[in-house]
Amino acid sequence: QVQLVESGGGLVQPGDSLRLSCAASGSIFSIQAMGWYRQAPGKQRELVAITTADGGTNYADSLKGRFTISRDNTKNTVYLQMDSLKPEDTAVYYCYHRILTYRDYAPRDYWGQGTQVTVSS
Repeated sequence: QVQLVESGGGLVQPGDSLRLSCAASGSIFSIQAMGWYRQAPGKQRELVAITTADGGTNYADSLKGRFTISRDNTKNTVYLQMDSLKPEDTAVYYCYHRILTYRDYAPRDYWGQGTQVTVSS
């Protein structure tokens, strides 16, 4: 079994910063990728950023320069630093891990429970 636990969401004002974190625990052999998606009310879930085991990163074009993804492999944790937040960043943010477990070493996608980020004055 694998669990992802997110933290760091909340209510902030436009221009503020926020840092999300997501830690994976359980029977983990390796993690191929970690990342963040978000879903605003009435919209589809969209990619925010993703980082792969080889250190590569990919961001949504509209978020480059304001959001930074990082990872701590020793803690199976991914972070999302969000700067210069805008009201349109308001959404539920979900973390994502692609993990190989000791059960069968097959890659599977795991999702966090979601954390609300609200940007409002």
